Amino acid sequence: MPESAAAVQQPGREPFGSRLAAAMAARGPLCVGIDPHPGLLADWGLNDDVAGLERFSLTVVEAVATLAAAVKPQVALYERHGSAGMAVLERTLAAASDAGVLSIADAKRGDIGSTMAAYADAWLRDGSSLAADSVTLSPYLGFESLRPALDLAAGSGRGVFVLALTSNPEGKSVQHVGGSESVARRIVEAAAEENRRYAGAPGSVGMGSVGLVVGATVGTALVDLGLDLNAVQGPILAPGLGAQGATPADLRATFGEAYPAVLATSSRGILAAGPAVAGLRSSTESTRDGLLNG
Repeated sequence: MPESAAAVQQPGREPFGSRLAAAMAARGPLCVGIDPHPGLLADWGLNDDVAGLERFSLTVVEAVATLAAAVKPQVALYERHGSAGMAVLERTLAAASDAGVLSIADAKRGDIGSTMAAYADAWLRDGSSLAADSVTLSPYLGFESLRPALDLAAGSGRGVFVLALTSNPEGKSVQHVGGSESVARRIVEAAAEENRRYAGAPGSVGMGSVGLVVGATVGTALVDLGLDLNAVQGPILAPGLGAQGATPADLRATFGEAYPAVLATSSRGILAAGPAVAGLRSSTESTRDGLLNG
């Protein structure tokens, strides 16, 4: 384990947290999910095949790249098309990079030992065709099982978002266990400690690069479990805005003082406005403005 970020940070790239903070300040706190569900492809008049997948993905990047702080491709919806689908994901991530918008690979990877190291290598290593600016991780084999990804992200100037409190009903059976000393609380505290460890990284300003995934529709769970998201000093990825029911007002009420660190994610609510680029841009602008002014 490195003693400081200075020992591992690669030159030439600001830490992810600093880059995300700048993007949120410039464009607003919106992440657009790229979720090529079969139903959405059909709604766009596209076939559920590799050609439709690519047309959908690159159209979304073209439409929202200058309006959103980040885009978040859902990896599973590319994997279902096999190796050709993963090649489309590679091209989508490259297009996002070329367009100057940060990418979050929503892969939810989590394993132990050399397998976790291999996942980290795929999603976070310079030179990997799948390398994104950040990746979502699952900590339910123990937070420290994520160490290969945490260290590689810190070394390459990338970031991670660790699942902490999801809004699906089944999540409570794991994340809420322990009450005031819940699993979710231990994850939040571990993320905070990780950001403190790397607070002195060259170029690091304000926001850490270890973020959390906390559902926008978790209601009072943060208060009920005594979770201090302010202490994390990192970004909070909050899926559930729009089609899943959460409003900007809900986000402000749920996250309270931590709201400035929230990167709200909308997928279907924006994507339903396609396939025209103008429609997607209008929907993105409306959603972003709601977050800024709602």
